[in-house]
Amino acid sequence: MENSDLTKSAEERATILKASHVNKFFLEPVKFQVLKDISFEVKKGEFLSIVGKSGCGKSTLLYILSTMDTSYDGTLEMNGRKLTGRSQNELAAFRNEHLGFVFQFHFLLPEFTALQNVMLPGLKLGKYSAKQVEERAYEKLRMVDMEEHALKPSMKLSGGQQQRVAIARALINDPTIVMGDEPTGNLDKANSDMVFDIFREISHNNGQTIITVTHDPDFAAGGDRIIEMSDGYIISHGHESKIQ
Repeated sequence: MENSDLTKSAEERATILKASHVNKFFLEPVKFQVLKDISFEVKKGEFLSIVGKSGCGKSTLLYILSTMDTSYDGTLEMNGRKLTGRSQNELAAFRNEHLGFVFQFHFLLPEFTALQNVMLPGLKLGKYSAKQVEERAYEKLRMVDMEEHALKPSMKLSGGQQQRVAIARALINDPTIVMGDEPTGNLDKANSDMVFDIFREISHNNGQTIITVTHDPDFAAGGDRIIEMSDGYIISHGHESKIQ
């Protein structure tokens, strides 16, 4: 028992993402450096928030971390694999298996049911049969307290319910990292708190890493660590929460 506990704690401390000397330039309308020598690491199961004023570069950084923006200098490693320089096809396959995304706008297909929306990335991954993907989708909907709404068209759900379905969709392939771009930006406090609780549960109980960009100071403060950005730089690596 003791040995397995030691193994688990070592695994939890493993570095899951490493950004090294990332620089990013926008070339239009004039050349402008938006990210300046960004280096940091994220541990397995860590709940990290990236904060800073509008225009500081935090969303640009998130898109590089998500591998959707590949025009940068520096290196990005995830799960021990160097992702910088890989082909778009390789990156798309890596994203679908290892990354889950939750945006400010849920991007659900309105005519599809909640269940169908959650199943889509699982069917695309092709790792499980359609029946298995459906079972897994129900399991994820249970996690976000949306199972009873599984067969409703997503356009019939409230904003908070739609965002919870979007989280279930992000979790369908059991991603290594869930990335959120202002995931509570369109939600009231009650729904924001619910999203926070779901994120905290999957990071601390499932060992999945959460990286969010947020303007919500309460949301950021409740996580394990805050990275603060200003004018393209990281100016603070913030606090590490004492909550176990």
